[in-house]
Amino acid sequence: MIEWPCRPIIDSRTSIILRVKYHLQGKSMNKKSIIAAAALSVVMSSGVGASSARDYISIVGSSTVYPFATVVAEQYGKTTSYKTPKIESTGSGGGLKLFCAGVGVEHPDITNASRAIKKSEIETCHKNGVKDIVEMKIGYDGIALASSKADKPMNLTLKDIFLALAKNVPDPKGGEKLVANPYTTWKQVNKDLPDTKIEVLGPPPTSGTRDAFAELAMEGGCKQIGWIHDMKKKDKKMFKSTCMTLREDGAYIEAGENDNLIVQKLVANPAALGIFGFSYLDQNRDKIIGNPINGVAPAFETIASGEYPVSRPLFFYVKKAHVGVIPGMKEYLAEFTSEKAWGDEGYLADRGLIPMPKAERAKYAKIAKNLTPMQ
Repeated sequence: MIEWPCRPIIDSRTSIILRVKYHLQGKSMNKKSIIAAAALSVVMSSGVGASSARDYISIVGSSTVYPFATVVAEQYGKTTSYKTPKIESTGSGGGLKLFCAGVGVEHPDITNASRAIKKSEIETCHKNGVKDIVEMKIGYDGIALASSKADKPMNLTLKDIFLALAKNVPDPKGGEKLVANPYTTWKQVNKDLPDTKIEVLGPPPTSGTRDAFAELAMEGGCKQIGWIHDMKKKDKKMFKSTCMTLREDGAYIEAGENDNLIVQKLVANPAALGIFGFSYLDQNRDKIIGNPINGVAPAFETIASGEYPVSRPLFFYVKKAHVGVIPGMKEYLAEFTSEKAWGDEGYLADRGLIPMPKAERAKYAKIAKNLTPMQ
């Protein structure tokens, strides 16, 4: 194995030593590796590279995890000698794209995610030299389908949600065929629901919340239709496309990554519903309510028990190559995985995070301490 250390950079303000190592298998370097090493060498030996060395942690990713990471970052900034991390809400997919783009100060150190990293994203990371990725599960969250308190809650089922929001649905006239979604009101979907226009504000394709909603709510409802459920055995790709593709005719409205904006729009439009993480519902109960799904309302207890059908784990991913290089990363991990933060009575629970069981917290605290990469 050949090790190519780049020239250290000392930032005059913080005395940060930036060390980026490339581990290359075999006797020769391929063309891409030579270009990458050369580019890093030029940047790190130049004045421009030195001035850009960071003395703070850079975090991107999920809008759902954002408020939890922000609280931890503020606490970390108050109780340590390190600068408060810079956190950007880019969505889970957008964050992983930035995270996997490479190693070095121009790339983020951590990305938050409201879903697990995909195999294709791991492959992109590895392709760009991001090989030691530490996966941290931090707790659980429910996806709420909320509305203004000015309106009465709707008792929805997963099947109602699928029929209201899928691009293609079973032909209402009967038969085992799909048609473009004809439903314009909730009453058309289910006679027990109100005769109001279907209008749902939700996240864009880059959002982990959207991915999880499509998998848990849309696919969950889709499976309840017998002949579509059977499709999974014959044509898995067609099954996924049918179940998880949202309609594009205005009934589902992409409202961006800013969940607070969705809350504001629900207040302004009591007839609309909005999709976002439980923490935003919990923090805005004076303005909005969560609609029960399959007879279960979104609540701390129902999500923790798994009774609420649209719940999911939350994560963040750490670039091990940056630990010990960007100052304070170990301390940030220690703060996040402390019982005072993510414990049963921790300050993150006060913000709406559903804590993991004690044994699971111990498992991930050990992973954080040892910086154990995911396999």
